[in-house]
Amino acid sequence: MVDTVEVDGGVLEQWGPEELHEAFRKGEAAIIDVRTPQEFAFEHIRGALLDPLASFEPSALPSQEGKRLVFHCGSGVRSRRVAEACLAAGFGRVAHLEGGFAAWKQAGLPYVAIDPASGGQRMVGGEA
Repeated sequence: MVDTVEVDGGVLEQWGPEELHEAFRKGEAAIIDVRTPQEFAFEHIRGALLDPLASFEPSALPSQEGKRLVFHCGSGVRSRRVAEACLAAGFGRVAHLEGGFAAWKQAGLPYVAIDPASGGQRMVGGEA
């Protein structure tokens, strides 16, 4: 279930990991990772786009027509800050992954990680 909160005259959607995974799998959501490039390189959701908080600019985001943009970070703190910045910039509705990447991994959902044995990438978790 997606919870909603009113913030700055807009709506902040707080998605759970299972809802985001299902919407992403169906092509209904795009995932925007706001962590650092180093965090992303170490492990990330396959298909997520990187737009780090340090250089984030709401006006540079693509349209949400056809797909909901859902922000995520490690714990949900940075992604909520980004979502609130978008609302302050005039977006009417934005979304973030509540609990962040930690919640995604705790739910056993798939992600890409560095394999310490080979230094290459490997899939971890359930089916993509």
